[in-house]
Amino acid sequence: MGFHIKRRSDNTGTGGLDPIEQTDRLYEEWDVEGSEEVIAIDRQYHSYVLRKVIFMAICIVSAVVAAGLIITVGEFQIGFTEVYQIIWDHITKGPPEEGIEIIKDNVVWTLRLPRVLVGFVAGFGLAVAGAVMQSTMKNPMADSYTTGISSGAAFGATLGIVLNINIVSGDFSMIVNSFLFSLAPTALIVLLSKKKEMSSTSMILAGLAVMYIFNALTAAIKLMADPDSLAALYRFQVGTLNNSSWEDLPVMVGMTIVGTIVLLFLSNRINVLSTGDESARSLGINASKLRVLCLVIVSLTSASIVAYTGIIGFVGLVAPHVARIFIGSDNKYLIPAAAVFGALLMIISDFIGRTIISPSVLEVGVVTAFIGGPLFLWLILRQQKEVWS
Repeated sequence: MGFHIKRRSDNTGTGGLDPIEQTDRLYEEWDVEGSEEVIAIDRQYHSYVLRKVIFMAICIVSAVVAAGLIITVGEFQIGFTEVYQIIWDHITKGPPEEGIEIIKDNVVWTLRLPRVLVGFVAGFGLAVAGAVMQSTMKNPMADSYTTGISSGAAFGATLGIVLNINIVSGDFSMIVNSFLFSLAPTALIVLLSKKKEMSSTSMILAGLAVMYIFNALTAAIKLMADPDSLAALYRFQVGTLNNSSWEDLPVMVGMTIVGTIVLLFLSNRINVLSTGDESARSLGINASKLRVLCLVIVSLTSASIVAYTGIIGFVGLVAPHVARIFIGSDNKYLIPAAAVFGALLMIISDFIGRTIISPSVLEVGVVTAFIGGPLFLWLILRQQKEVWS
């Protein structure tokens, strides 16, 4: 697949010329054979990149259109283009002061838009976390919950709801409990990694061990719960967007954006790490430290989401696999592609949950499990002999 350089003539005739003229004369007298091969490779590379960009663009456009359609649905009907007009007017002119426009603005801006945005950010962040975990752990079953984040958050929520044991008081007590306890398994793994260099398999096993411990503690406390507390715990453990509001977004958006930017900055190193620890070491990358750093970033991002939405499964597991079919395994493209697909999957799942048994609501975590389970089985069958490539 190489190319050959062939001298056209042995009589260069460059004597007496300045260096620039000599170079120009040499370029004229030398010929490059195989240039068509080079052009074909260049076109193939541009097609490779274009395919990735097109996939991400389709997901982004689909998410924007889906968000508009979702906001139109409800007891108070609003047109598709009218939704975007109301949002634009609220941003540029502020809320209206009279007429039916006040009701429309309240329905779109206060009730429906925050739910869609929280779902978008949650799907985005969980998919990023899943893609990075699968690459750094070299395990197709890895996602942000593998390290026990979800079980830690559930234990924190259980302490607050059932036993009224909160780290802080006030309206955000359960959120703070969930956030801090979701980081406890990660902190334990980081401490263990300092005492002993841990492989990706050891980290996953440590996460599973912590998960079972927290699950056992949560189950023991639930035995003392009253029916109302059990209902609240159920909603948290299956994941819900029912209580989404503008107050949820600052922490979620901030942590997700910062975490995604840092992980994209590390994407080339993550690519090397995914080929094996020995390859990473040969290029001067400390595999253990990089894996722990990624784990901490993923945990902070996931914890900021889980604290507000509860435990929403399968998005972080399935979205990276779907994106990998179209994008490949290059994390520079895989991370953003999985993110936008995860966001699209989340808001569509929430919409299905709100409408399929209306007026009752099926929690979004249940819908993602219904969608993600069969989809993941299809992905496994599609790979035939290999689960992950």
